[in-house]
Amino acid sequence: MHAPLQPLPRSARDAALPTEPQREETGRKPPRRHPLRRLWQRLPQTTRTGILGRVSRLVAPRPDRAPRGGFPIAIAGLFSTASGIGEGARLAYDALEAAGMTPAAFDISAAFGQAELDAPPRRPIVPGSGGTLVVHHNAPFLPHALWALGRTRVRGRRVIGYWAWEFPRIPDSWLPSLRYLHEIWVPSELTRVAVAAATELPVRVVPHPLPPVHPTPNMRARLGLPADALIVLTAFHMGSAFTRKNPLAAIAAFRRAFGDAPDRLLAIKLIDHGASPIARDELERAVAGAPNLRLINVMLPPADMSGLMAAVDIVLSLHRSEGFGLVPAEAMQLGKPVVATGWSGNMDFMNERNSAPVSYDLVPVQDPYDGAFVADGQLWAEANVDHAAEWLRRLAAEPELRQRLGEAARADIARQLSPESFARTVAELVTAGGTA
Repeated sequence: MHAPLQPLPRSARDAALPTEPQREETGRKPPRRHPLRRLWQRLPQTTRTGILGRVSRLVAPRPDRAPRGGFPIAIAGLFSTASGIGEGARLAYDALEAAGMTPAAFDISAAFGQAELDAPPRRPIVPGSGGTLVVHHNAPFLPHALWALGRTRVRGRRVIGYWAWEFPRIPDSWLPSLRYLHEIWVPSELTRVAVAAATELPVRVVPHPLPPVHPTPNMRARLGLPADALIVLTAFHMGSAFTRKNPLAAIAAFRRAFGDAPDRLLAIKLIDHGASPIARDELERAVAGAPNLRLINVMLPPADMSGLMAAVDIVLSLHRSEGFGLVPAEAMQLGKPVVATGWSGNMDFMNERNSAPVSYDLVPVQDPYDGAFVADGQLWAEANVDHAAEWLRRLAAEPELRQRLGEAARADIARQLSPESFARTVAELVTAGGTA
């Protein structure tokens, strides 16, 4: 049985802060940040990335020119980090393990100061065993990841980078990392086009697998959410670029659709470790005084997060760009109607038959909160808040439409993103050694 959570306050402020409730959820105290780490995090993200990249490229091991490749397969990733990139590594390992491919793993979270979760034991990477190594981290951090792995774990392996990107072009700062790879895998067609335009290396679309889920029951009661309200959920990680995730648009669309209606509630599930205090202040102002907005800032285990999704009625994502869109995909897997911006990686599995794509305008990239993205002529989507509000009102009024979209979504995700499909794709690519 699950230990009951403390009832959460019914207010527009945090429904759970990373203090005692979080320790109950995770079984561990939040790590105390060293003063130098706090100083480091005050630097703009582009500055931090640049410093880390330049230093790491001096010490990172280069891969062999022509390794044999093939099996065995090993995955290096942020296995104990609560992020989309970390989840991608976990999903890949679990899918290959279920398929009997006996993958090995190396957790690079500690090397990036991001060991946030209790990672279960996984088969360790054996130095010098050959085969294929898939590194789940983006280009600016690849050399640092290889340095953390060490030369003996890289030697003799075909090295593949698993990269996610959310725009039509990759930045020039990514190009130096191409020399450390034999091949690149990406989660969506949008990312494939962006990466392939910058390299002659093979670039393959390998979507994230979604394994069967076992949601924790009764998450409304465990999180203190009303049993009789129609609940809309928006979920994001503050460290994944607040501006890109665009929760302020989700709040605006919900408010435009329902105002202060007491039988309508927006649950805002976030993970916030203080990476962007300015953005957090903006979020606080957006929810202040609204009786039907609820912030949920607590680290939920996967089964509890699935349980939260299963407990709500609609999932909302008015992102400006997504390399894939794990939250919409996971909600659709659970048979939930998803209202989401109709642009970027999520459109590989979303359409008008299985979800509610929101119209948008492409606008120049601007990131005033944490400087995670440099504009340099790039565009991303500004979702039409009025269109999103129309979808929310319609879905709230038509339970049969919610059910129809949810059933279509569940069937499409099961066909396109099953672990079996993922394992077949990986086996074909690994066996072909990049010639497929």
